[in-house]
Amino acid sequence: MLVNASAGAAALQGADRLGEALAEAFETSGLSVEIELVGGEDMRAAAEAARDRAHRAEIGAVAVGGGDGTISTVAGVLAGTGIPLGILPLGTLNHFAKDLGLPADVDEAVVIIARGETRTVDVAEVNGRVFVNNSSIGLYPLMVLDRERRRASHGYRKWSATALAAVRVLRHFSLRRLTLRAEGISEPCRTPLLFIGNNRYEIAGRSLGGRGSLEDGELCVYVAKQHSRLALIWLGVRSLLGWLDEDRDLRILNLRSAEIATRRRRLLVALDGEIALLTVPLRYRIRPGALKVFAPRAARDERV
Repeated sequence: MLVNASAGAAALQGADRLGEALAEAFETSGLSVEIELVGGEDMRAAAEAARDRAHRAEIGAVAVGGGDGTISTVAGVLAGTGIPLGILPLGTLNHFAKDLGLPADVDEAVVIIARGETRTVDVAEVNGRVFVNNSSIGLYPLMVLDRERRRASHGYRKWSATALAAVRVLRHFSLRRLTLRAEGISEPCRTPLLFIGNNRYEIAGRSLGGRGSLEDGELCVYVAKQHSRLALIWLGVRSLLGWLDEDRDLRILNLRSAEIATRRRRLLVALDGEIALLTVPLRYRIRPGALKVFAPRAARDERV
C-alpha cells in the first residue's frame, strides 16, 4: 500500500495517524498489508519497486492512496502488467475513484479491495506518459502552474490558490495555434483550451465532469471555439447550467489516437492535474483495458 504522505487526507489527519488507520482497516478486512508512506517525488520509484515484487510473487497486488495525480503515477507503472491496483481516494476531488464507482469512505474502499473483484479499464497516454483522467493544453496548465506556485510560496489552500490563479490566467487570456491530426483529419485550430479525455466526459448539467464509462476504448477530444475571455467564462456558466450547445461551442472528436502539432518545440501539458513540459508533436493514444483495478463490475451499469 503506497500512500502519498502529502495527500489531502494525510495533511489533514497526519501521515502517521493515517497509516495506523489504514493498517487497522486492512486488518479488519482480513488482508495482510505493508504500508509505505511515500513523498510525491518518490512515488514512481516506489511503484516500480512494488511492481517488481509482484512479478516475483512476493506480493499479490498493489494499492495506492492519494489524489488523481498520485493514482495516475502508479497506474502508469502497472498498466499492461496485469497486476491489480487497489485505490483509496485520499485526494481533494478523486475523479478517477468516482468514475470507477468507488466509495469515498476509506474503510469501505478497503472492503472493495478485500472482496477481490476486479475489472479492466482503459488508460490514455501522451508521448509515453500515462493518464487516467484527462490531459489539456492552453489555459488550464497555466492555471495549475500558477496555483502550485502560490501554494508553495504563500501557503494558500488549494481552493484559494485555484481561484486566484484562475483570475490571473483569464486576465492574461491567450489562444494557442495548434494543428490536430487524427485518422485522416488534419485541421488547424485556434483555441484557448484543448482537452483530451480518457473516454467521454459529461460536459453539461448535473453530471458535469463525470464519465459514464472507462471501457469504451476511445479518446474524446474537446476544442473550445471561444476566442475571447468573456465568451469562455460564459461557456463555463452555460455548461454548469446545462445550456451548452455542443455544435456551436465545441469541436468534439472521438478517436483512438491523435497528434497535436504547433510551431513551438515544447508545450506545457496538464496530465491529471500535474504539469509536464513535453516535446512537440504530442502523440496521444488510448490503451483499451490496460489497467486492472479492484472495483465493482456493476459500477458502470449503475452509473448509466
